[in-house]
Amino acid sequence: MAELNGPRRAATSGNGKYLVVFLHGYGADGNDLIGLADPLAEHLPDVVFHAPNAPQRCTGNPMGYQWFPIPWLDGSSEAEAAEGMAAAANLLNVWLDETLSAEGVDAEHTILVGFSQGTMIALHVAPRRDEPVAALVGFSGRLLSPETLDSEAIQKMPILLIHGSADEVVPPQSLPEAADALTKAGFEVYTHISEGTGHGIAPDGLQQAYQFIHQNFKL
Repeated sequence: MAELNGPRRAATSGNGKYLVVFLHGYGADGNDLIGLADPLAEHLPDVVFHAPNAPQRCTGNPMGYQWFPIPWLDGSSEAEAAEGMAAAANLLNVWLDETLSAEGVDAEHTILVGFSQGTMIALHVAPRRDEPVAALVGFSGRLLSPETLDSEAIQKMPILLIHGSADEVVPPQSLPEAADALTKAGFEVYTHISEGTGHGIAPDGLQQAYQFIHQNFKL
């Protein structure tokens, strides 16, 4: 397997036909999101859940991981951030290919669910993959390099963006900015605002994500 690793939750039915991949935020790890599988698995019995750890130890929180450096948080350079993003994207692509093969699941039966920096890497990787995933859910994130999206996007899967109205880490304005750029690039975009929610996942947001996953797996 690639260098990425992290927790896995087997399909409740014992027959994994679908795959949901959780991509955690800056300074966290796969365990931070794999718990979301518990409320989802009850209604999605044929789904296998994975939550890989990002490839780098986090500069701001050595107990956690980062997909790439963030200059305004850790003092890294823009060049280091871009290099880290490219390296993480390559690793995630390899990991996805190997995990799909190992689980015996097709890409079109796979959905990426990102949180914060995990949303950023998901929005970068999924549109540029050779094989389209079924859909993408992004909590509390941003779309990086929107100016390159239209020319580089190979796949255009449905996308659900969810953000807390009181997010103190990633400004709520990031949602309409991302939605606008994605829509202009030809993506089918849905949005949901969790009123009063900070930088986290509220029950109403998780419910929206479940409905979106269920719909795009055509269950």
